[in-house]
Amino acid sequence: MIQIKVFVFNPFQENTYLLSDESGECIIIDAGCANSNEESELETYIASKRLKPVRQINTHGHIDHVAGSSFVTDTFQLPLEIHPDEASLVERARQYGVVFGFELEKTPVYKASLAHGQIIRFGQSELEVRHVPGHSKGSVALYCSAQNFVITGDVLFRDSIGRTDLDGGSFDELQKSIYTQLFTLNEDCVAYPGHGPSTKIGYERDHNPFLM
Repeated sequence: MIQIKVFVFNPFQENTYLLSDESGECIIIDAGCANSNEESELETYIASKRLKPVRQINTHGHIDHVAGSSFVTDTFQLPLEIHPDEASLVERARQYGVVFGFELEKTPVYKASLAHGQIIRFGQSELEVRHVPGHSKGSVALYCSAQNFVITGDVLFRDSIGRTDLDGGSFDELQKSIYTQLFTLNEDCVAYPGHGPSTKIGYERDHNPFLM
């Protein structure tokens, strides 16, 4: 059974997720740790639970979600895995970092390998990749059918949606992604967003003011 640990990192209060199961293997999603204290918090937790990180996955490539990517790569020898349409964002991460106050020492090492419908496996667990463009071109959600939850990145939040005024954003695409890839899930499916508290698909379908 997957255990979900949430870390809130960097000035943007970004949610970094660590998913593990009884095998001891874990994956790190959206590593946003932006200073040595936050890096230590992530590394110490992994060591204290005797976990083995096997993959580093990102829902998208915005700077607040990749600030800790190089740390994870250097510490655990895990390149960042993204959708191909996010490659340009990751390649420009250092430039974006200057604008938003993140001093990245180097460009994250990445593999543009995620694809819609792909199954991400770790330990005894599986997540399905769902391409959900709109916040950015290559945004993905990570859905676990066995435990009825989805990690939505910055596509869907509690009572809100992702901004669409950044490079590659599109409000029409975002709405389509939400309606076809997220709102088709079970109403009790728990959604874990890139910022803020978790929510449920049924609640957002009925109450999200941006989607009514």
